Amino acid sequence: MTDSSAVLGQERAAVADACRRLGAEGLLIGTAGNVSVRVGERVAVSATGAVLARLTPDQVTVVNLDGTLVDGSLEPTSELDLHLGVYRRYGTCAVVHTHAPMATALSCVLDELPCIHYQLLALGGTVRVAPYATFGTPELAESVLAALEGRAAALMANHGAVTHAPTLDQAVEHALLLEWACGVHQRAAAFGPPRVLDETRQRAVVEAAIARHYGTTHPVPPAQEGTR
Repeated sequence: MTDSSAVLGQERAAVADACRRLGAEGLLIGTAGNVSVRVGERVAVSATGAVLARLTPDQVTVVNLDGTLVDGSLEPTSELDLHLGVYRRYGTCAVVHTHAPMATALSCVLDELPCIHYQLLALGGTVRVAPYATFGTPELAESVLAALEGRAAALMANHGAVTHAPTLDQAVEHALLLEWACGVHQRAAAFGPPRVLDETRQRAVVEAAIARHYGTTHPVPPAQEGTR
């Protein structure tokens, strides 16, 4: 076994940073949840039993895509099959699984989170709810993989949420967006049945976003010399 800093050292640090951020945002509580990032055939993934809001790089394990341990002194998360399944089926590069309060609450009552706000289109639109299965089982992994077809996020019935993306930062942002959308749905439902954007309205949003480069961020200009 090599020194832990020698195998995916930067990625381990990034996973730890992502966990701490998600913890600070209230999406990760205690040891519940897990985060991973893939580089080629290797995956850096948070270890089981670690307090995620205080995760350190040495609490991140490295495995191959077949689950074989490559490096690390701790066991990988019990949801390793889910993470690896997402990588193998969708070729993505980062996975975030949380027990975020609002997403988890809605997973207990909804069959799907409808597209009530156009920002949900960043996740693929309507968010499916994967049927319940015991945590860490192949059955859970398979049901979540099916719910993720064509989507960047899914809710897990009576459990939590999962997002994936080409980068870890994007997967984290997807998790934050999903939690926000769940909160919007819950608040709207308190006043009446939320209106859902139909396919025509969704398509119009996509066309407008493309035409206007919606969501493109602009670099912050450098401070001029002498400014404070």
